[in-house]
Amino acid sequence: MSLLIQDLHACIPDREILKGFSLEVKPGEVHAIMGPNGSGKSTLSKVLCGHEDYEVTSGSVTLDGEDLLAMDVDARSRAGLFLAFQYPFEIPGVSNANFIRAALQARLPKGEELDAVGYYKKLYRRMDELEMSRSFTARSVNEGFSGGEKKRNEILQLMMLEPKYSILDETDSGLDIDALKVVSQGVNAMRSPERGFLVITHYQRLLDYIKPDIVHVMVEGRLIRSGGPELALELEAKGYELTHAA
Repeated sequence: MSLLIQDLHACIPDREILKGFSLEVKPGEVHAIMGPNGSGKSTLSKVLCGHEDYEVTSGSVTLDGEDLLAMDVDARSRAGLFLAFQYPFEIPGVSNANFIRAALQARLPKGEELDAVGYYKKLYRRMDELEMSRSFTARSVNEGFSGGEKKRNEILQLMMLEPKYSILDETDSGLDIDALKVVSQGVNAMRSPERGFLVITHYQRLLDYIKPDIVHVMVEGRLIRSGGPELALELEAKGYELTHAA
């Protein structure tokens, strides 16, 4: 049982970005990936979730033993993979409440209906945890939201969908310290022995609140160094130059 990535190579039409990336995230683990701009961190998240602009040329990815790369995008989500976007999309005309409800309904067996009362009870409880106004249920998904509101909305979706493996792609970007604390509290509330996290970030400050088990350094499309939480502190102090010499 794990999200297992083995020797993954992926490209866009004019260049290869992932160049032999390997990593295993087991349930209950929190892995953090750090690295300089252009190292392939966001590409990794998009490839795992099936973005059509990226072509996998070799390697494999399995989710609890199933071939992830053979699945359509929606099947990957139903199988338990979740991506919190660095730049969340706006969906005009679709309310937050209806969007999340439709996603949950799609996971139910054919013919089974989501309990509306239970759904809204859980939704409001999770919104309270994220200090979100109830007015957000009627607003279109991310439309007119501030950067911090969009990131809280991403974590609200995570908390409602309860995926097996969550990828957080620079969730801390654009957040002030108060919003960062609230978003981190939401993520920490979802940590469990049954759920794995892959946290992509440039900065140590997110890892002050979401404590990783393992920190990895990504450079030029592959992992070049791994260690405990102290590695993030070393990177914060010395920068990524140390990784090229490691």
